[in-house]
Amino acid sequence: MPHMTQLILVRHGQTDWNVEGRYQGQTDRPLNAAGRAQAEALARQLAPGQFAAIYSSDLLRALETAQIIATGLGLPVQVDRRLREINLGDWEGRQVAEIAAQYQGAWADRARDPGRSRAPGGETVAEVAARLADAAAHIARRHPGGTVVVVSHGVALATLICQARQRPLAEAYSLIPDNGRTEAIDWPPSR
Repeated sequence: MPHMTQLILVRHGQTDWNVEGRYQGQTDRPLNAAGRAQAEALARQLAPGQFAAIYSSDLLRALETAQIIATGLGLPVQVDRRLREINLGDWEGRQVAEIAAQYQGAWADRARDPGRSRAPGGETVAEVAARLADAAAHIARRHPGGTVVVVSHGVALATLICQARQRPLAEAYSLIPDNGRTEAIDWPPSR
């Protein structure tokens, strides 16, 4: 039985686009003041000495969150592009009502099959899940039996939660953690 690695999944702090209800995807947006405060609160909540490492997506909102947490933990941030959010292609920067009106077919596909549908020019949830599982496996191999902080994004983290808890990827959108919140999983998932 391989050593389980505990991953403390952290969704980045809030951005202005979160407040406005805009899909961010891989568009690089910074934290807002509330997002920085959320990251500072997490830094106080996560005690130094408990963690083997901290990994982050390379997108600014996650990286800023990770750097604030890492300062409190006294650990360097290890950046991994595989931890990026889902690429939402033409939907990035748009609000749901606008997407639903302008991309009726693709939006209906997402409602019908959330795991395999894709925004025009974007990725599927299944593709994101494979990318995130690859990153999680890499982290678990490097830190067997340890506890690691992983700072990423809503849909990206939801795919790990689905896989760790053996839930269908179609449930990913209902498992997105709130900004600045943590969720603990073990990796590799027990079968």
